[in-house]
Amino acid sequence: MKHLYILTGASRGMGFAIAEQLLKPDHTLLCISRQTNPVLATQAASAACQLEQWQLDLADATIASSRLAYWLRTTGGEWASATLINNAAALPRIAPLTAMALGDHAQMAKALRVGLEAPLLLTSSFLHASVGWSCPRRVLNISSGNGRRPMASQATYSAVKAGMDHFTRCLALEEAAQANGAKVCSLAPGVIDTDMQVHLRGASADDFADRNTFVGLKMNGQLTSPHDAAARLLAYLARPDYGSNPVADVRD
Repeated sequence: MKHLYILTGASRGMGFAIAEQLLKPDHTLLCISRQTNPVLATQAASAACQLEQWQLDLADATIASSRLAYWLRTTGGEWASATLINNAAALPRIAPLTAMALGDHAQMAKALRVGLEAPLLLTSSFLHASVGWSCPRRVLNISSGNGRRPMASQATYSAVKAGMDHFTRCLALEEAAQANGAKVCSLAPGVIDTDMQVHLRGASADDFADRNTFVGLKMNGQLTSPHDAAARLLAYLARPDYGSNPVADVRD
């Protein structure tokens, strides 16, 4: 039997690095992203890994969650394990809420939908469809230190990640009461050299008082590569005590 992995935001950045490291012959990998990645398809063929890529915008998560529910029901539960990794995120403008004009509101709403609504709906579909499965099931939500430490001009993104942390805490309580409950964790991956860091360094210094902190992280070589960050996340996921702490940091 194969191990099933479902990964969002796999077309670039750390999501792509995670996907690359999951391309193994005994894995089936389903990626859900706004764009497919032909490099992944080529690598999957070379690795003899079964790969599916769904080109879907998680800003309308009901479409993705419905499709996932149907796909899981029709594929059955004959897996060695099943894992959902909620990695996708959308980045709104970095500025105080008082500086946000009506033109910014669509970005803010999209960040909330992609970063919080989509993980909730996909997790619900995943757990509902797999509730009768006998294999181990896991949910890994990629969180951020921004959800645990307040930062001016980051209200939207921080609210998304704080919400992800807390829904994971609630979910952990629910699954602990089930006979074969899923192991769940909202995991902060550390500071990674991805588009998020480019976004932070590119913010206006007038709008974002902490901008120079992130400029310094890049200049001083303190950012983890996507490849190394992905390896640490997957190593954490493989730990025998995974899920014992529903909100964690990979650096702990």
